[in-house]
Amino acid sequence: MAVPVRIAIVGMGIGRDNGRGFLHDPRAKLVALCDLIESRMHDFAKEIPNPVRYCTDFRELARDPEVDAVFVGPPNQWHVPIALEMVRSGKHVLVTKPLADAEAPARELVEAAEAAGVVNMMSLSTRFSAEVAYVGALREQGALGRVYFARARSVRRSGIPDWNPGFVEAGGGAFRDMGVHFLDAAWWMMGMPRPVRALGVGGARFGPRGIGYWDFAVPPREYVDRWNTDDYGCGIIVFEDGSGIQVESHWASHQPEEYNVELFGEEAGVRLKPLTVYRTVNGAPQDIAVALPKGPSVWDRITSHFVDCILDGAPCAAPLRHGLEVQRMMEAVLKSAASGREVALA
Repeated sequence: MAVPVRIAIVGMGIGRDNGRGFLHDPRAKLVALCDLIESRMHDFAKEIPNPVRYCTDFRELARDPEVDAVFVGPPNQWHVPIALEMVRSGKHVLVTKPLADAEAPARELVEAAEAAGVVNMMSLSTRFSAEVAYVGALREQGALGRVYFARARSVRRSGIPDWNPGFVEAGGGAFRDMGVHFLDAAWWMMGMPRPVRALGVGGARFGPRGIGYWDFAVPPREYVDRWNTDDYGCGIIVFEDGSGIQVESHWASHQPEEYNVELFGEEAGVRLKPLTVYRTVNGAPQDIAVALPKGPSVWDRITSHFVDCILDGAPCAAPLRHGLEVQRMMEAVLKSAASGREVALA
């Protein structure tokens, strides 16, 4: 494929952050933007040094021979319809989290993308962070010993999204919005063990009452009327090797905000924020604060890797198949919460 890779961005929300990553890569070029609200495209285009095309129908991008790859960033319910259209047209796709709004469409997309032979990748701002990469390297080097347990938490005090009703409709929710980041990161740092069962609790304690919205704002009435998802989801996932993850996600709570992952290893443990390694040496505890050197932004890491996969054939570090496995775990926790029973992950 010729350089630069010609990129289109669908969704001017998280699409802006990913788009800025492409702007920093000389081997990529933004050529088209797509959003239902035209003013959002025009606003972001001010940051792009070259002229770009606008469209409000993603199918136009699928038919456009001047587009090589597409970032997919609208609400969860639209990830699969848009990405399917792109991979069936032979375009590479970078999809924001979560992969889908349910397991079945996620699986359909993965199978289609792999059959098409295109680069297919998840955009995961937590997994691609410098801290997570550092901890993953520690595990691979054996510095943590066997990692047997992890805790992954994302807690907001008042943070239900109020800028797109897709967040609060079926297929949205706190667990798929925030929990996915910390579940994915913990699972990846553990070495991606195979899940076998999940037990969860979850529901909506704030959103349907019109409270707990972003920065304590009063939400539009339509958000309360259309509510059909969780505003908290928590569970434990057990893996084939006997290890496990405790994961929790709260859009709203009467607790302080917290975003963290902790790993428990036989030789050492880790806390992600602040990045700290805990171990015992000669019978005495050591708490080692790790100061990472400043490097590329997480969005630059994501987009440059995507371009490397397209142009150089680099092995993809976060293929959609990883997103499918995380989706399976999330759906199992939510299914368990709804049924009150443990759910098997065959």
